[in-house]
Amino acid sequence: MRMSRDILSKFADGHKVFSVEFFPPKTEEGARQILRTAHALKAHEPDFVSITYGAGGSSRERTIEYGELLRDLFGFEVMPHLTCVGHSRDELTSILERFQESDFHNIMTLRGDPPKGQTSFEPHPDGLRYASDLVAFIKERFPNFCLGVGGYPEKHPEAMDMDTDLANLQTKVNAGADFITTQLFFNNADYFTFVERCRGLGIEVPILPGVMPAMSFDQVNRFCGFCGARVPRELAAKLECVKDDPEASEAVGVEWALQQIRGLLDRGAPGVHLYIMNRSGAAIALMEKLRAAKV
Repeated sequence: MRMSRDILSKFADGHKVFSVEFFPPKTEEGARQILRTAHALKAHEPDFVSITYGAGGSSRERTIEYGELLRDLFGFEVMPHLTCVGHSRDELTSILERFQESDFHNIMTLRGDPPKGQTSFEPHPDGLRYASDLVAFIKERFPNFCLGVGGYPEKHPEAMDMDTDLANLQTKVNAGADFITTQLFFNNADYFTFVERCRGLGIEVPILPGVMPAMSFDQVNRFCGFCGARVPRELAAKLECVKDDPEASEAVGVEWALQQIRGLLDRGAPGVHLYIMNRSGAAIALMEKLRAAKV
C-alpha cells in the first residue's frame, strides 16, 4: 500500500492509479456485503477508495462511519464525497471539520443530485449552487484537502451541450480541483475525445476514467438512463442474450470491462476508477484477470 495520503501524488512517475467506489450501506446485510468486498479487495491494494454521500446529507454519518471503518480495518486511503445538496455554508464548514477530525485528506467534490421528489437542483438559501463554488469554498477555508471533481465524457445530463459542460469543468479546475474522475462510460473513444478536448482548453490535471462492470441488462440500462451514458449495441446484445442468467451476465460485464481497461491503459490513461456497487464478485474477477494479463 502506498504511503502518500494525497491522491494527486499517486499519479506521479507514471504510476497507474487503481481505485474503487463504495456507497454507505443502509441495512445489516448491506453492511456485511461492503465488509466482504473490502476484505476481498485488500489483496489488490487499491490506491484509494471513495465513498458516496446521499442527497440532502441523508447518508452523511454513514459516509464518515464507513470511511473510517474502511481505513482502520483495511488500511485504505479513503476519499469521502461531499455535495452542496441541502447544506448551508456553516453546515459545510462543520462537515469539513468532521472530515479533518476523521483524518481524511481527500474529498470528491460534487454539486449533488436533487433529493427524491425534486426535478431540479435548488441550493440552500445560504448554500452553494455549483460544484465549482464548493471547490473554491473548501480551498479558501481548508486548503490542505486534495479535491477531486466529476467529469462527463458524454456530457452531464443537465448540460445544454458539450461545450457548456467542458466550460463548467474548466471552472471547477480553475477553482482549485486537483484531479478529475469521470462518470462511467462503455466506449473508450468517448473518454479519449473528452481528454483531448480538456487538454485543448488548458485543463492539465489527471483525468481518471470511471469503469463499471455491467452486472445485467436491466442494471446497465437503468444506470445509463440516470447518468446519460450510452450502451454500445454490441454490449447490449450480449447482455440481452444472457439476461436470465446472472452468472453469464456478470461474465459478459467483466470481459467488457477488462477490454475497456486494457485499451485505456494501453493508450495512456492514468489508471481506472471502478464503480462496483459494493459487490465483490465482478470486481475480484476483473482484478484477477487484470493481474493474469499483467495489466
